[in-house]
Amino acid sequence: MKIRAIATLALLGALQPSAVLADKAIFAGGCFWCMEQAFQPQAGVTDVVSGFTGGTLENPVYDGNHEGHYEAIEITYDPKVISYQQLLDLYWVNVDPFDSRGQFCDKGSSYLSAIFVLDENQRGLAEASRQQVVNEFSDSTVVTPVLDASRFYPVEEGHQDYYIKNPIRYRYYKTACRRVSRLEDIWGERAAH
Repeated sequence: MKIRAIATLALLGALQPSAVLADKAIFAGGCFWCMEQAFQPQAGVTDVVSGFTGGTLENPVYDGNHEGHYEAIEITYDPKVISYQQLLDLYWVNVDPFDSRGQFCDKGSSYLSAIFVLDENQRGLAEASRQQVVNEFSDSTVVTPVLDASRFYPVEEGHQDYYIKNPIRYRYYKTACRRVSRLEDIWGERAAH
C-alpha cells in the first residue's frame, strides 16, 4: 500500500510540469557571460547555464550556426530563498531595455534582450515588471519583450562560467563593451555590476 501511494505521488509530480519549471527562469540580455556573472552569485541561485533559445534551429552552436536564437541564461533557483520577482528585478538593471539592435557593443538578433516565461505565473510577473519599466521611462520605448519559453540549448562548455575561467579577458570585454557605464546611465545606483 505504501509503495503504491509513493508511486502515485511520483506520477502526480511528473504530471505537473509547472511545479518543476517554476524553479527555472530564462533571460536574454546580450552577452550570456555577463548575464551569468550577474545571477550566479545570488543567494538561492543554484545554477546558471549559458545557452541559446527562442529559435527553431536545432543544436545551435556559438562558433557556428545559432541563427534565430537569443544568447540567454537558464537559472535554477530555490524559490524559498529568492523569488522570481527578485530575479526579474535583477534582470532589468542588467539590460538596456531600449536597444532594439542588441545589447551594449554586441549588435544583432542573437544579442537582443527578452524574458522567456515558463508558465502563466511567470508571465503575469514578467509583464507587470515590464510595465513598471515602461511607466518609469515613459519618454523612451521599452523593446524587451516577454515571450513564451522554448527549448533551451546549453552552449559549449568553454562558454560556461566564462567570467570565472577567463577573468582577465572577461573584464576587458565587459569594460570595452561599456556595459557598466551604460547600465549606470540608465539605472543610476540600482545598476548591477
